[in-house]
Amino acid sequence: MGSARDIVMPFSERVSRLKSSLIREILAAAQRPEVMSFAGGLPAESMLPKVEWAEMPVALGQYGMSEGEPALREALAAEARALGIQCEASQVLVVSGSQQTLDLAAKLYIDKGTEILLEAPTYLAALQIFQLFGANCLTVPLQADGPDLAAMRQRLEQHKPAFAYLIPTFQNPSAVRYSEASREAVAALLDEFGVTLIEDEPYRELSFDGGSARPIVSRLKTSSWIYTGTVSKTLLPGLRVGYLIASPDLFPHLLRLKQSADLHTNRLGQWQALQWIGTEHYREHLTTLREFYRSRRDAFERALQDHFSDLAEWNSPQGGLFFWLTLRQPLDTRTLLDAALAQDVAFMPGEPFFADPDANHGHLRLNFSHIDPARLDEGVKRLASVVRAAQNLKAA
Repeated sequence: MGSARDIVMPFSERVSRLKSSLIREILAAAQRPEVMSFAGGLPAESMLPKVEWAEMPVALGQYGMSEGEPALREALAAEARALGIQCEASQVLVVSGSQQTLDLAAKLYIDKGTEILLEAPTYLAALQIFQLFGANCLTVPLQADGPDLAAMRQRLEQHKPAFAYLIPTFQNPSAVRYSEASREAVAALLDEFGVTLIEDEPYRELSFDGGSARPIVSRLKTSSWIYTGTVSKTLLPGLRVGYLIASPDLFPHLLRLKQSADLHTNRLGQWQALQWIGTEHYREHLTTLREFYRSRRDAFERALQDHFSDLAEWNSPQGGLFFWLTLRQPLDTRTLLDAALAQDVAFMPGEPFFADPDANHGHLRLNFSHIDPARLDEGVKRLASVVRAAQNLKAA
């Protein structure tokens, strides 16, 4: 009789492309209380707002509409119109975190070999799900104010991607924010070549300098589009409440995919989100949140200047939750993980944020929102020593 390892499981072909999440593995290793973690994109726990549940209607314990709670959809549409997105509540779909938007979009568009267009670097979890469905990921390098427009035009002239997935406001991992001119140019290119845009904006509200330009979807004239956001970075990630807004030609398909996935987003989290969105106390909370994270960014940058100035280059993020470091002497930063964890420090290597990780060595993504300020300097100092030791060994 054959051993268990000889048995071929009747899994789908897609499962062969399923990769474990490096960030989840790192966070699991960083659970020890002594570890100073710069790895995850976690909000500061001290800034999670206190919420009340006493007035929640008991009826919300019943099944709900797949589209989401009507009042929440209206509130989200109003917020989007304030950003310049012409939409109605009928175009809003409440999802189980904006991560679900990416899952629905992948199901809508991607078969094995489907070409899609991404930034390089891009959001790790988006790359993971698009590759799971078999996408052929075309990439465009990011510059300080947006994508390399010449490279984007070349990709669009030579290929026919099913969609472009972009994070134009405090991009994860790079913290890049597209300029006004870049947003206009990207919209014009997507219209010219008839390419759908998926615009992901989880960090828009976390701006430290007073605001950001209008979303790219608001500038499109002919292309289809999906705009997605979340309350995970501003309220409670545990609510698992996000949303997508889609052009009318896409919305019915996304709704049916949502119905088949989980019927509807949890109604309790939707009710809680509705107690905040569009209210004065939400605006006050956002102001406090921005000031808090601005202070944490400044403290983190001081530590970087003290310990990393000879090792790496970076731009000071004007929003979001991350610093993106480029080493002056590139090496595969994945090889630093064990040594860093041995020093009780966790970080996120840059390679997994690229569709071709082995061709993109020498970057680190560091989160500044979650680390205890009292341990910040020591953690950055230890990480710098790990990098320095590896570079010295490589040079020897």
